[in-house]
Amino acid sequence: MFLMTFPFFAGLIASMLHVIMGPDHVAAVLPFVIESKRKAWKIGLFWGIGHIFGMLIIGMLFLLFKELIPVEQISHYSEQLVGIVLVFIGIWAFVKIFKSDQHHKHLHVHSKNQAIIHKHSHEHSHNTGHEHTHPPQDKQGFLASFWIGVLHGLAGVAHFILFLPVLGFENNFSAGIYIAGFILGILLAMTTFALIVGKVSGFARNEHNQNLYRGIRLTGGVFAIIIGVYWMLGQ
Repeated sequence: MFLMTFPFFAGLIASMLHVIMGPDHVAAVLPFVIESKRKAWKIGLFWGIGHIFGMLIIGMLFLLFKELIPVEQISHYSEQLVGIVLVFIGIWAFVKIFKSDQHHKHLHVHSKNQAIIHKHSHEHSHNTGHEHTHPPQDKQGFLASFWIGVLHGLAGVAHFILFLPVLGFENNFSAGIYIAGFILGILLAMTTFALIVGKVSGFARNEHNQNLYRGIRLTGGVFAIIIGVYWMLGQ
């Protein structure tokens, strides 16, 4: 039983460390998670799915066409593109902050269930029951997170190093168990990270602690730009 579970947990731990210890991974999803109004964990999940998809693409290219396609160059240029994308994500975060600061805010009371006085920008609409809805921006964040994950998967042939333990297993079953753990670890690590950050930023936003929320948003933008510039300069 231990021999069956060891490859799984080895892959799980290896991939979780790979995700969390990659500052470019964290920087890519952080601004999207902070700006997400609900289900922030999906940002991390979509990034993880995209990351796995990107790794599969670069892996297939390497195995099938390694002598015909310059896989290493594709990986190198993908790394440069990751840096550019991160810088744009950081700029986007600052634009969001600037726009939200410019919106006129007002106080109103929700009489449904209980009276609560809080602030809202004019980004939502009121109906006769004084309920409000926010614009559907989360889907855009999910898609953006997925494609950034794909780009991260394409960036770095070094991903193959994480699969070297597969060569040491005695049979294909153990190798498959390792890969299954590896895939689950990627999804679990980034989903958990997005969930935690989403809860913190959501608490600051819902409790109307504007200084804390603005500080979190600024941190996400600055971090993305710094890591982006670092990758653009060739690490």
